[in-house]
Amino acid sequence: MNMLQVTDLQKDYAEHRIIKHLDFMIQEGDCVALLGPNGSGKTTIIKMLLNIIKPTGGQIRFWGQCHDQYLHRIGYLPQHPTFYPWMTGIELLTFMAGLSGIDKHALDQRINPLMERVGLSKDGHKRISTYSGGMKQRLGIAQALIHQPQLLIMDEPVSALDPLGRRDLLELLKTLKQETTILFSTHVLHDAEELCNQIMILKEGDLQFSGSMEEILLQNQQPIFVIQAPMAKEWAPRLVHPDIVDSITQTESMAKVHVKNIEQGRIWLLERIHCLQLPLKKFELVQESLEEIFVRMVKS
Repeated sequence: MNMLQVTDLQKDYAEHRIIKHLDFMIQEGDCVALLGPNGSGKTTIIKMLLNIIKPTGGQIRFWGQCHDQYLHRIGYLPQHPTFYPWMTGIELLTFMAGLSGIDKHALDQRINPLMERVGLSKDGHKRISTYSGGMKQRLGIAQALIHQPQLLIMDEPVSALDPLGRRDLLELLKTLKQETTILFSTHVLHDAEELCNQIMILKEGDLQFSGSMEEILLQNQQPIFVIQAPMAKEWAPRLVHPDIVDSITQTESMAKVHVKNIEQGRIWLLERIHCLQLPLKKFELVQESLEEIFVRMVKS
C-alpha cells in the first residue's frame, strides 16, 4: 500500500528552482535512502514532507489524503538534534510525549522499554549535557519514536558519529525497519546498501533514480574489466577507444576499464594487451558498485 505519494513537487527560492518536479512514492514497510551530494536538496525535501516549509508546487499525500492531516503519524530526527542540556533523557521523552498528547498511563508503559531499546536504559536519569554524540543520536531516535509513528524520517542520522557510534546506530535501524517505514537522507552509500530496499538519487534538485537496489544495479551497471600489470600509467592511456571504452581509472599497477559492451570490450582489450605485450597479472570482469553508479549519475 502506498503510504506516501509525491507528485510534481517543486520548491523555488527567489528566482532559483531548487526542487524540480519530483515524483516518487513510498510504500508501507519500505526502508528508503534519499541519496545525493551536499546541496542536492535532500533536507529541503524532508522539510516539505514535514510541513516545515511549503512547496512552490505539487502535491504530498499520505494514504491518499492531504499530508498535513497525518503529521502526527510521523517521527523526525533532524541532522543535528538539540535538546535542553539540563533535562535528563527520561525528562525529555516525557516532555515530547506531552506535546504528542500521550497520556501518563501509556507513557509509563513506553519510556523504559524504549530507552532500553535504544541502549540508554542505564542513562535515562543522567543530564543530556553529559551524553556523547552517539547517545544524543539514540535519544533523538527515542523521541522520534515515543508516539509510535508509522513513518520515521531522519536527516543524515550517522553523519556526525564516529565509526563505533555509526555501527551501533545502523544495528538499531536494522531492527526498527522491521516495524516501521523509514526514510532517511545520507551521502554514505554503504549505509544505503546495508539497510535499504529502496533508494532515490538526487542531483541539483532533480531525481535521477527511484527504485529498488536490484533495479538500479540492473539498469545502470556498466561492465568493468580490471587489468593488473606494472607501470599502468604508461599503458592505460593506450586502451582508450571512443566506441568501446567509456572511461578508465588507474593506479600504479592497475586499471579499471569501463566498457560499453562486455563481449566487444573483452575481445578488444585482450587484443590490446597482446599487442602491448603487457606482463599481465590479472584480467577479470567485475560488477560496478552502487558508489560508482552514484558518482557517475551525479557527475554526468
